[in-house]
Amino acid sequence: MQITISTGDITASSADAIVNAANSSLLGGGGVDGAIHQAAGPALLGACRELRAGAYRQGLATGDAVATPAFDLPSRWVIHTVGPNARAGETDPALLASCFRRSLDVAEELGAETVAFPAVSAGVYGWDPATVAEVALRTVRDYPARTVRSVEFVLFSEPSEIVFRRAWQVLAATSGTGTEDDPS
Repeated sequence: MQITISTGDITASSADAIVNAANSSLLGGGGVDGAIHQAAGPALLGACRELRAGAYRQGLATGDAVATPAFDLPSRWVIHTVGPNARAGETDPALLASCFRRSLDVAEELGAETVAFPAVSAGVYGWDPATVAEVALRTVRDYPARTVRSVEFVLFSEPSEIVFRRAWQVLAATSGTGTEDDPS
């Protein structure tokens, strides 16, 4: 699987699926979640309300993921995942890894070949960006993809991109395989 890291606006991504750092209500919020809802248009909120009226009456669990159409976005799908909130005591890296793994599971079920991720939980949820980068990159690198061919981490700022690139270098240096190239 090809992994790339860039600074940009995830709502402009033409990946088959973009991942939304959602809250458990699935009904929009701030940060990446708010930007995706705004760019996708009101139909996204309608689709999320349908999810809440059906299988997700209690909301989406932390670490889980579910998809909707992308509506007015250039991608085909939005995969919503709820990252752990460190400010609320959710500090288990396995829960964070689950966000990335479950999002890839959903992408595989959809037949998506390309997926764009934000730095889930590194914003208002208070996780250290370096920890998010290490967990995200390791989880994606080790995922046994069948359909997904390319993952791009689309980060909001250049400092976040630098943190992800450093984490990639550390991961490559400690993997011992010698096959990890610096992602573009």
